[in-house]
Amino acid sequence: MNLSALIRRPETGSLISLIAVILFYVVFGGVDLVKLMGAASWLNLAANLGIVALPLGLLMIAGEIDISIGAMIPAGSMTVAILSGHYGLPIEIGILGALALGLCVGLVNGVIATRTTVPTLIITLGTLMAVQGIILSSAMLLTGNASVSITPPDWAKTALGLMIAGKYQVVIWWWLGLAAIFFWVLHVSPVGNWIYAMGGDQTSARNAGIPTNRLKIALFMLSSTAAAFVGICGAIQFNSAQVSGGMGYIFNAVCSVVVGGVLLTGGFGSIPGIFLGTITFAIVSQGIYFTQIDRNWANLIIGITLLLAVAMNEYFRKLALSAGTRKKGGKA
Repeated sequence: MNLSALIRRPETGSLISLIAVILFYVVFGGVDLVKLMGAASWLNLAANLGIVALPLGLLMIAGEIDISIGAMIPAGSMTVAILSGHYGLPIEIGILGALALGLCVGLVNGVIATRTTVPTLIITLGTLMAVQGIILSSAMLLTGNASVSITPPDWAKTALGLMIAGKYQVVIWWWLGLAAIFFWVLHVSPVGNWIYAMGGDQTSARNAGIPTNRLKIALFMLSSTAAAFVGICGAIQFNSAQVSGGMGYIFNAVCSVVVGGVLLTGGFGSIPGIFLGTITFAIVSQGIYFTQIDRNWANLIIGITLLLAVAMNEYFRKLALSAGTRKKGGKA
């Protein structure tokens, strides 16, 4: 691949952002690069965030968005904790119940999105509030408490809540495995072309025979279920679940996806870009604690990173489009 083709790829901007952030912390923050790269704080954050960002990225490439993930993370935690912690059902039932809830919420989002013209931002805002209310009222009604403890069996603890070397969460391996699967879906399988086509022009994609409605519903179900899975892992790792939390994932996941080269308007992005964008956001968020920089500057650094990433993404998208136009002109 030549340099010009590399520059036009969606993940190029996220790679530049990652390098720039690391250099900033090393040069201006005096960070030990080896110590930073091996830190568990940002890697654990990236893993949990990445599991949510990957399916959200596919959805955004398809031209849609899902902010109900902010409620699905505590919903997944509370469901498994109530079923297997409070009522003592087998952990398999609790996990399946939490995943089923994710599928149901995603189905509701997808069906409403395909049957109406309401923007998915508004649709998922509604389900976000609804799920929050359902989880809080259910927890208080069934357990009388907003926090529920759970004692998972050894196999569940090992598979979903293990701390490797005492500091690295096992969800890191889940993140890497899911990244490989999503890479195949978007960049190898025919479904990837359908997703890009939906993000480019949904009407044209439908006219071309792409099952846009079914694909949209499937992407929403995938997004909600991934968020519920992160909640399950958190409950099993910490042996408890709370109705609060998860809201930060809305901004963090969207920011990671945008830094990763995905346009909010859809039709442009890649899995390597989302992967790098998640790492970039995690390092920006946690790297400042390895420096002497005032912690109050963290949000400013995140904001500047996001703005620069958006600007670079738009620039690289224009390069890609201009290259495509030149190729068509040459063939003509």
